[in-house]
Amino acid sequence: MRGCLVVAALAVAAPAQAGQGAVDLPAGRLGDAVLALGRQSGTSIVVGDPGLWARRVPAVRGRMSAREALHRLAVAANADVAAAGPLGWRLVARAPHVAIVRVKRPKIVPVPAPAVQGADIIVTGSKRDVRLRDFAGQVALLDGVDLALGGAGGTEAILARLASVSSTHLGAGRNKLFIRGIADSSFTGPTQTTVGQYFGDLRLSYNAPDPDLRLYDIGSVEVLEGPQGTLYGAGSLGGIIRTVPNAPELGAVSATIAGGLSATWNGDPGADLGATMNVPLGERVALRAVGYGVSEGGYIDNPVLDRRDVNRTRIGGGRVGLRLDAGNGWTVDVGGIGQWTKGDDSQYADRDAPPLTRSSAIVQGFSADYTMGQVVVSGSIGGLKVKSSTGIVSQTLTERYDATLPAVDPTLPTTNWPAFGSPLTSALGSPRVFAQRNATDMIANETRVWRPVRNGFGWVVGGSFTHNRTRLSRSLGPVDAPAPVTGVTNSIDEATLYGEGSVQLVRGLTATAGARVTRASLAGTGEDVAPARLETVALARARVTADRIETSVLPSASLIAAVLPKVSLYGRYQQGFRPGGLAIESDFVRRFVNDRVRTLESGMRFGLAGVDSAYLSASVSHTIWQDIQADFIDATGLPSTANIGDGRIWTFSAAGGWKPVAGLTLDAGFTYNDSRVTEPSPALFVALARMSQVPNIARYAGRLGADYRRDVGRDLELRVYGWARYVGRSRLGVGPVLGEEQGDYLDTALTARVGRPSLGLTLGITNLTDSVGNRFALGTPFQVGSGQITPQRPRTVRVGLDATF
Repeated sequence: MRGCLVVAALAVAAPAQAGQGAVDLPAGRLGDAVLALGRQSGTSIVVGDPGLWARRVPAVRGRMSAREALHRLAVAANADVAAAGPLGWRLVARAPHVAIVRVKRPKIVPVPAPAVQGADIIVTGSKRDVRLRDFAGQVALLDGVDLALGGAGGTEAILARLASVSSTHLGAGRNKLFIRGIADSSFTGPTQTTVGQYFGDLRLSYNAPDPDLRLYDIGSVEVLEGPQGTLYGAGSLGGIIRTVPNAPELGAVSATIAGGLSATWNGDPGADLGATMNVPLGERVALRAVGYGVSEGGYIDNPVLDRRDVNRTRIGGGRVGLRLDAGNGWTVDVGGIGQWTKGDDSQYADRDAPPLTRSSAIVQGFSADYTMGQVVVSGSIGGLKVKSSTGIVSQTLTERYDATLPAVDPTLPTTNWPAFGSPLTSALGSPRVFAQRNATDMIANETRVWRPVRNGFGWVVGGSFTHNRTRLSRSLGPVDAPAPVTGVTNSIDEATLYGEGSVQLVRGLTATAGARVTRASLAGTGEDVAPARLETVALARARVTADRIETSVLPSASLIAAVLPKVSLYGRYQQGFRPGGLAIESDFVRRFVNDRVRTLESGMRFGLAGVDSAYLSASVSHTIWQDIQADFIDATGLPSTANIGDGRIWTFSAAGGWKPVAGLTLDAGFTYNDSRVTEPSPALFVALARMSQVPNIARYAGRLGADYRRDVGRDLELRVYGWARYVGRSRLGVGPVLGEEQGDYLDTALTARVGRPSLGLTLGITNLTDSVGNRFALGTPFQVGSGQITPQRPRTVRVGLDATF
C-alpha cells in the first residue's frame, strides 16, 4: 500500500511548532490520535499505509512539542517519522524484518494537564489562528470526511448538519443561503448575498447564487455566524461559510476513488463518481487534482407535456492545485476550480395536484457554470505570518420560467386581466417563456499580516480589493421568439483596510476590538430599455447611472471570559453591510441604497466538539437591520428589488453533543428566529401591511444526529450515522403576492459504512419517511399564489464504494 491519509492542518503550520504545548491524545487507533494532534498543533501529518492508520496506541498527555508527541505515537505503533516538506511530517511503517516485537513499548506516564484542559482547535476563519476556546462567537467546524460520508454532496450536506443555516431550493447552482435569520430574497437579482462563501481565503462570489460546489477532497468547513463585517466586509450580514480543501502534499503519492448508484422512489436512478490524485513533481512541488461527475435522477412529472421525471440534474467538475515549496517556510499555491451544472427542468410541483406532479406549458431548464483561478502566497517573517490571495471568478446562471398566461374570457372587463399580462402582449393560453441570464465576473485580492496570540496578545491587519461586474439580461414572450425586456448592469470596485487585535486583560479574560473601512465605487446602467421609455429614462439617466461613492466603517468589539476550565462566557458587538445598486421595476431602472445590520450577542461555550465527551454552545442575539434589501413582484409580474424598510431580529441558537458510551456520539442543534419589518418603506407600506416577517427564515428549526462506530473485525470498522432535521414555517417573500407559506417539514437520512480506511462499502437512505413537504413555495414568479411547492426528493437508496491507493 503506497497511498497516504492526510491530517490537514487547521492552522498554518510551520516547522517552528516545536514549542511546548498542551497535548491530549486519545488511546485507540493511531489515525484518531494523529487527527487530534493535527488539530491541536496545527500540523500537517501524512500517514502511509491504512494498516498503520488502524494500529492501536496508548494515550499521550502532557506538555510537550508536537514532534515529541508524534515520536511517542510512532514508537508505540512501530513506525518511523520522516519530514514531509517544511510544513509537517510523515509516518512510515517499519519494514517487517525490523519489526521490534521483542522491544517493550515505552511506558507513557500521564502528566497533569494545565488549567485549561483539552486540545486546541484553531478557528482559521478568524484570520489570525484563534483557539476556539478564545473565540467570541458561534462557530461550527465540520470535518470533510464526515461531509463526504455516503457520497460527496454539495451545500445540502452542510445544511443537513446545522440548524442555523437555511437555503432557498430552486435547484443546484441557483440557491441563496441564509444564516441566523438574516434573509433577503427568493430570487437571484442584483443584491449581494447575505452570507459570504469562501474557498480557502478567496470569496466564491459577490452577488451571485451559491455555486453548490461538490465537497470532494475537502479538509473542513467552517461556519461563523454573523455579522462578520470587520474581517469579511460586505455580504457577511448573516455570517460566512468557509470551505478548506486538502492541500497538495509534498513527497506523497496517493489516489482515492469513490462512486455510487442510487434509486429514487417513483423517480429515475442516479449515479456519482469522484477521484483524487496527489503526485509529487520533484522535492519541492506537488500536484493535487480532483474530478467528479454526478447525475441526480428526476422525480417530477408534467402531464401537460406528457413527460415523466423531468427534473434530472447533471453536475460535472474538478479542481487542480499546485504547491511550490519556495524555501524558508514560504509556499506558493496555484489552482483552479470548474463546475458545470445542467438541470433538465425545474423541481417544483403543484400543491393541489397528485404528488410530485405539475402542469406547465414549457420546459423550464437551467444551467449554472462556475470557474475560478487563484494564486496564494504564504509564509512567515520573523514571528509574523503573511498571506496574499488573488482570484479570478466567472459565474453564469441561465434560467427559464413558465410565463404562460392563464386562460381568461376576453369578454371580461380589462380590470380582471392578470397584473403581468394583457391580450395586447400575448395570445391567451399560448406558451410564454421568461428567460434570465445572470453573468458575473470578479477579480479579488486580499493580503494580510498577523501575529497569532502569544503571551496574551495577537492581531491581524489586512487590505483587500474587489472588482465585480454583473449583467442581468432578460427576455419575455413566445417560446420561439421572446423579446428582450429591461435588464441591468451593476459594477463595483471595493477597497478595504481592516484590523483586529486581542489582549488578555487578566488571566482568563480576553478583550478584542477591530474595525474595517471600505470605500466602494458603484456604477450601473439599464440594458434593453423599451423604446417607449427611452425619453423618460434619459431624463433620469444622470441620477440613476451616475457613478457614486460609498464609505462604510464597521467597528466590532468582544469580551470572552474563561469562568471554569471548560466554560466560557462572551459578549460581542458587530456590524455588517451590503452596497446599493440598480434594480428593474416594470420597464424602469432605479436605485436601491445600501443596507446595514448591527448585532449585539451574548453566549456561552462548554467543552469542545471532538475533544470533550460533552459539549454545548448557545447564544442569543438582537439585530437591527436598516434599509432592508428584499424582493417583491412589480406591476408586470416580474421580480424586482427595493429597500423595504427597517427591521429587527431576535435569534436564539444552541448546539451540543454527548458521548454516552465509547463509539457513540449524539448531537443536536436548535435555532429560534423572531423577525419583524418594524418600519416599512412608505412606497411598500400597503404590500407589507399583511406580512411583516422577514422572508425565507423559519421561526423554528432543529436537528438531531447520532454517530456510532465499532470495530467488527481485523482492521474493519462499522460506522452508522443518522440525522433528522425539522424546518418550521416561513414566508416566501414580503407582501400579499409573495406571502405564500412554506416549510414545516422533516428531513431524515441514515448512512452505514463498513470497511477500512483503504476500502469501504456504503449504504445510505435519505428521506426515510418518504415525506413530500414544501421546502420552497416557488417555481415560477408568474404563478405565485397558485399553490406551488418544492417537494423533498423522495426516499432514495444509494450503494457506494470508496478506495484509497
